[in-house]
Amino acid sequence: MERKDYETANGLFRNLIDSGFPLPQEMPYFFAETLFELGQYDNSSNFLNKYLELSGFTGDHYQGAKELQKKLEAPLNAIQVCQLCDRRGYRYNECFTCDGNKQIEQDCNYCKAKGVVGCSRCAGTGMITRINVFNIPEFYECERCSGNGRLTCPVCKGSKKEVSACKTCSGSGRLTSEHLCDHKAESHEH
Repeated sequence: MERKDYETANGLFRNLIDSGFPLPQEMPYFFAETLFELGQYDNSSNFLNKYLELSGFTGDHYQGAKELQKKLEAPLNAIQVCQLCDRRGYRYNECFTCDGNKQIEQDCNYCKAKGVVGCSRCAGTGMITRINVFNIPEFYECERCSGNGRLTCPVCKGSKKEVSACKTCSGSGRLTSEHLCDHKAESHEH
């Protein structure tokens, strides 16, 4: 941190956390400072809050922590109002599955892309059997499917395709990237 090599400091802090060893009480403060310098404002705020929770008013870096809290206000507010990034400040990318359309068209799963399904009333035969009062079976054309034994698929309405929310992006049309957001719309020059 003294050399302002925050990337290396970030790696060292993460290794310390992953080690499982007890950590010094001041470590969350220094990690918060490092994350602030790297533009990871949400993470910085989380570690700063952890430091204040652990040390309260008695921590050696309490004054520095309060100053960092003040410096974090503007970037955290920018993240909250930005429509281009998630609440942690990471830029959204267009979903690669639905191309940002939020929905995808695929073969109908219900009818297996046939457009029709078997009639459940006549079990696909087109005929209904009824026993009359003399205990003799009588056969009638199924009124539900008009004797065809098949019905138009209720899901795809015979189109053989179904439109559903994209499962990759949960119907949002976008995915969070690993890039921090600058809160500026990208210009697409052709």
